[in-house]
Amino acid sequence: MRKVFHFDSPREKYHCDAAVVWCFDNRFELAFQKFLKRAGVFNCDPIKMAGGAKCLASPENETERAFVLEQIRKSMRLHGTSRVVLMLHSDCGAYGGLKAFHNDARAEAENAAREMALATNSLLAAIPGVRVEGYFVDFEGVWEVELLS
Repeated sequence: MRKVFHFDSPREKYHCDAAVVWCFDNRFELAFQKFLKRAGVFNCDPIKMAGGAKCLASPENETERAFVLEQIRKSMRLHGTSRVVLMLHSDCGAYGGLKAFHNDARAEAENAAREMALATNSLLAAIPGVRVEGYFVDFEGVWEVELLS
């Protein structure tokens, strides 16, 4: 091996403020990271995949849900996580984009709220007692989804 870049990184284990299940769509990365800091999430274990919380709500196959749940459990075990932040966003390709909702942003947001409820129920059934928060991100802001957790 050949060293190509030098940096100093802390060796100590860290406590994780939240495991964050979000989409890998980079259009929302900067805004959501800024929001997370405002919400008190400074150290997170990011769990990114197409569709974000969709993998818990309506996965294409059950292996996706199992994978995400196991990543959350590992975050809890390794970094003391007790909070899970779920994210869905507008124009998500995993849902067919905004055009799947006939370009109706309200219909898309309502679907996101239903999906977030399904994701939360799935998560709480598998990991009772974990604190869950849900957010829908569009091109104008971050919207909290009311969840029963």
